[in-house]
Amino acid sequence: MGWLKRLFGLEKLENQETVDAPAYQAPVAEAQAQAQAQPAASAQTVPAERMGLNGEYDESGLAKRVAQAFDANPDVADIETVYVAQHGSTVVLKGTVPDQAIVTKLVTIAKGVKGATGVETNQVTVG
Repeated sequence: MGWLKRLFGLEKLENQETVDAPAYQAPVAEAQAQAQAQPAASAQTVPAERMGLNGEYDESGLAKRVAQAFDANPDVADIETVYVAQHGSTVVLKGTVPDQAIVTKLVTIAKGVKGATGVETNQVTVG
C-alpha cells in the first residue's frame, strides 16, 4: 500500500506530475465575479504549503505532496512504519525505521518538495 493510500486514503495516480503553485481563484458571488473579470483584478494564490495534489487549497497539501514524492521513489515507496504530517511549511516525520540511511533519504526527498522549509525527525525512532 502506498503512502497516499495509507495516510490519506487517496489512490496514487499513474504518471501524475507534482503540482507547482498555480493561481487559486477563491469562490465569489456573481457580482464580485464580474468585478474580478476586469484586468485590474488579481487572483489569490495558495501558499505552497497549502497546495493540494491538483492545485487546490488543502490544509494538508504539503504532507500529501511529500507522500506523493515518497510513493514516486522506489527506495522508500514500501515503507509503512513512518507517517507524514506538517506544521505550517515544516514536514513532520513520525514512526520507526530500521536504520538512519532511510531517515536521511526521507529527509532529502521531503526537502525537495516545493513549499517545504524544513523537516522534523525528532519523532522518528531508528532501530
